[in-house]
Amino acid sequence: MKQPPIDKRTRATADPRTGEEPPGDHTSPLTGTRPGHPRRPTDDTVRRIARAALRTGADTATPGAVHRQESPTATGAPSGTATPTRTPRADDGPRVRPVAEGGEHWSWWVGARHVLRMAPDREVSARLRREIRLRDLVRRHVSVPVPVSVATGIWAEAHVYTLDQRLSGESGEDVSVSAVGEPDLAALLTGLREVPVADAAALGVPRTPPRSLDDLRTAARHAARQLVPDREFDAARIARLTPRAVMELAPRAAAVVAHGDLKGEHLRISADGRVRGVLDWADALIGDPAEDIRGLALSVGAPAAVRAATLAGYSPRECLRGLWLARCDTVILLAERLHGTDDSPLPLLRAQLARAWEAILLERLSEDDR
Repeated sequence: MKQPPIDKRTRATADPRTGEEPPGDHTSPLTGTRPGHPRRPTDDTVRRIARAALRTGADTATPGAVHRQESPTATGAPSGTATPTRTPRADDGPRVRPVAEGGEHWSWWVGARHVLRMAPDREVSARLRREIRLRDLVRRHVSVPVPVSVATGIWAEAHVYTLDQRLSGESGEDVSVSAVGEPDLAALLTGLREVPVADAAALGVPRTPPRSLDDLRTAARHAARQLVPDREFDAARIARLTPRAVMELAPRAAAVVAHGDLKGEHLRISADGRVRGVLDWADALIGDPAEDIRGLALSVGAPAAVRAATLAGYSPRECLRGLWLARCDTVILLAERLHGTDDSPLPLLRAQLARAWEAILLERLSEDDR
C-alpha cells in the first residue's frame, strides 16, 4: 500500500507509519512552549492556532476532501506556525468553546463549522496522526460520514493538532437512534468489514486478540456481588451467561477493522434519529467484530444493536457475543466506579448498564439445545 504523504519538512526523520517526529527542540512559535509536558492551552492560544489552521485550508475544504497534511505555515516559518501580517487582538478570530464531552485530546468547537483537537503528549500525537490517516481509509468504504481533517500541524514540541470539519447532528447520549437510523448502523458495520485489514495494519492500527468471555464472566460475577448491597444490580442476572454459553460464544468471525469505542458521544444523531457521523477513531483496532456490536449495545441499547448487526450479516452467536461483552463490561465498570478508582460519570455508567441489559429474543439461543 502506498504510504500517506508526510510533511516534507519531516520526511527524512518521521516514523514512516505514524509520521511522529523524533525527540528534539520542537518549540512552537504559536505557543512559545519548549520541550516538556505542555500546559493546557489558553483560549488566546487556541484562537491563534485556529486562525492559522483556518488560513491553511478550512475555508476551502469540502465534505469528503482529503485533509491537508501540511502544517499551517508561512513561507520560511517552522512547521505548525503562521506569520501574521499584524499583531492580532485578543478578540480576533473565530469563537472557541471547550467541547463538553471528554477524551484523550483537548478539544474546542471553532465557530460553527469546525472542531480543534490538540494532543497533550507524544503518545496521543502518534495516535492522532494515525487516526487522521485511518479516517481517510475508512471513508472509502463506509457510507456513514467520518470527520475530514482540513488542517494539521504542530502546536508544541511535536504535539499534533487537527482542525476537523464539524459533522451535523447531536451526541448519541442526547438524541436516540430511531428505527430509520438502524440501517445506518448496519451500513457502518458492513463498511468496516470491507476495509482492507492489511491497509489498516500498514497505518499502525494494532491487532488485538479477542477478549476471553470466560475471564469477563468471572470478573463480572465478582463485580455483581459488590453491587448487591448498593441495590444497583441483581447478581443473579449474570448466571444467564453459563459456562456452556461462554464456550458457544467463543470468537469465530474473521478479524476486521473495528472502531473500538462506539459509545454514544461518538455518534452524531439527527433529530429524526439518523446517524450523521461517527467520531473519534483513535481506539480503532484490527480484531473481534463483536467489540463494535458491544459498543452499539452500550450506546443504542441491546435490541437496536442486535438488529443492526443482524442486518449487517452477523450471525446470532456473534451478536450474542457482542452483547455479553457489553453486559459484563457495564457491571465491572459500575462496580469499579462505586468501589474502586474509576471516575467516570455515574449517570452515564448506569445508562449504559440499562441499555446493555435490555432483553432480546436471541438470548434463548445461548440456553436451548441446537
